[in-house]
Amino acid sequence: MIIPSNINVAILVGGLGTRLQSIVNDRPKVMALINGRPFLTYILDQINDAGLKDVILCVGYMGKYIESEIGPSYKNLTLLYSYEHEPLGTGGALRNANDLLNSDSILIMNGDSYCQYDLDEYWSFHGRNNALASILLTFVNDTSRYGDVSINDHNHVMAFEEKGSFTRPGWINAGVYLISREIISEIPDQRFVSLEKEIFPSLIGKDFYGFMNDGRFLDIGIPEAFATAGGFFKQL
Repeated sequence: MIIPSNINVAILVGGLGTRLQSIVNDRPKVMALINGRPFLTYILDQINDAGLKDVILCVGYMGKYIESEIGPSYKNLTLLYSYEHEPLGTGGALRNANDLLNSDSILIMNGDSYCQYDLDEYWSFHGRNNALASILLTFVNDTSRYGDVSINDHNHVMAFEEKGSFTRPGWINAGVYLISREIISEIPDQRFVSLEKEIFPSLIGKDFYGFMNDGRFLDIGIPEAFATAGGFFKQL
């Protein structure tokens, strides 16, 4: 099953990036230059290569900088900007963009991480399970920075472990989701809401699935990881 080209993509790019400000302080972290180009453009290339068309950028901190640099389009993509005027969190930012969304399922991506995966396989998995929400999982040797995700034999998400709880290998949230628009519509409006801490835990026990993926993963949120980004993309 090939993902329909009219599926909306929402990219969460509103974070303050405080942990990176020692090395990236003149722009939002999603616009940090990797091999001479903004990190965000690697994510946009991934979406463009998948044949999708409509992207909503959920912007906050230095949002005007992002819009002025990227503009209303990128390659074959049409870009819209949803501004939050105070920090709303990952869930609140999505709810704030709800009026710009018009597909039944939304592909949601964190703007500060990148994961290799087959979107058509992910979409097929989501549809086959009649999922309300699916979360892309990637395996790492040390989950302590991220927290790990437990699933059962049927790929239902069963639990989220807080980051820092254990140092061990496991499956983590890769920051790419397929979520029914009805879930987004039900998020409380105009207040801070976290997808990871509020919305996802509330979906446990419902049609909420984890898609295990073996692609390479990068999160640029801390200086040590950011320093590896140039080599990461040269090896893709």
